[in-house]
Amino acid sequence: MAGVGRRPSTGQISAADTDDQAYMAMVARARALTAQLRDRAARTEELRRLPPETERDLHEAGLFRLVQPNRVGGSEFDYIALVDCAEILGQADASVAWNFANLASHHWMLGMFDKRAQDFVWDRDPNVLIASSFIFPAGRARRVEGGYRLHGSWPFSSGVASCDWNMLASVVSSEDEADGIEYRIFLVHKNDYRIRDTWDAVGLRGTGSSDVEVSDAFVPEPFTVAVSDLAGGPTPGSAINPNPLYKLPVFSLFPFVLSGVALGNAQACLDDYVETAQHRASTYNRAKLGDMQSTQIKIAGASAQIDAARLIMRSSCIEAMADARRGDIPDMAAKTKSRRDGAFAVNLCTEAVSSLFAASGARGLFTTGALQRQFRDAHAINSHLAFNFDAAGTNYGRVALGLPSENLTL
Repeated sequence: MAGVGRRPSTGQISAADTDDQAYMAMVARARALTAQLRDRAARTEELRRLPPETERDLHEAGLFRLVQPNRVGGSEFDYIALVDCAEILGQADASVAWNFANLASHHWMLGMFDKRAQDFVWDRDPNVLIASSFIFPAGRARRVEGGYRLHGSWPFSSGVASCDWNMLASVVSSEDEADGIEYRIFLVHKNDYRIRDTWDAVGLRGTGSSDVEVSDAFVPEPFTVAVSDLAGGPTPGSAINPNPLYKLPVFSLFPFVLSGVALGNAQACLDDYVETAQHRASTYNRAKLGDMQSTQIKIAGASAQIDAARLIMRSSCIEAMADARRGDIPDMAAKTKSRRDGAFAVNLCTEAVSSLFAASGARGLFTTGALQRQFRDAHAINSHLAFNFDAAGTNYGRVALGLPSENLTL
């Protein structure tokens, strides 16, 4: 079915959004995968990582490279591509959408690194996959001649088993307290870290988000980037990748890397609920569910939440790209607003799924159906720190009241 409140021919993407035929073709390739990805969802959960054929499908469709620079064969689409394509894939399987969005976004981020790091990685294999863990307190680094020594243990590195590289966040320590705290991202080859198979989770089970450990690895200076260089405006890599895409503020927009996953998962849950309600009768009195006012209200409420979330996500990404094209660097108020809106939009999706799960009664308890997975995945997505509205809302409120931001990555 086309989906409640959606434009059936394009899945929320219209000619008004983009006249780029290549972009529409990419969206079509993502949509063409959904049936088989949904069929594989149970196996993906069983494997606790993406099946090889799923990764192959994503590679062949070009989806991992949709925000990679043109100069190395990437599509270099606008930032909104992450939301749009994650929504489409999320309608089939949130785990697939999660790994797609994560791994695709790291090509975007690598485009902001020093040219020497970009060329070293992409000259060898432009299709290479790069994992991440952006939990700064998990690592410690110290400056040495030519680079840094890094050690630490990082959780939640999604898709890491399929990757040759990893972007690991760390605090840089200094013997001089006057230097203050520096946050940096380190690009580390798989030979320099160990994967610990820790991922056995209730939701997003197929993402393989295991831990990684580094023990005193040397990371050359060009393979690192300071978080302060990713706050908006020129980056070390933007001289060779001049598209405004590579001047976006990374961590203020971070929620929108993954928010489309929640959106697609919620839309699929709504579509499934509507289809069931059209044909199912109550086991209590045999009344048709679709004739019940309570069912109709649930559909209206969930669809309004999902449509509002989509509007917030897409307009935030479109506005960010417009700012970057003008050369405008968002101030702290705008950055905390992005974090607030990203968390709020995903919370709306989670609430929609929760209400539909509750309205489905005992039907949702069976492990053979998609509903229980959609419910588990919705809450797993929402558990990410980027979608914690208490944290994002508190920081937004602080800045609105004239207090300093407590998020040191913005």
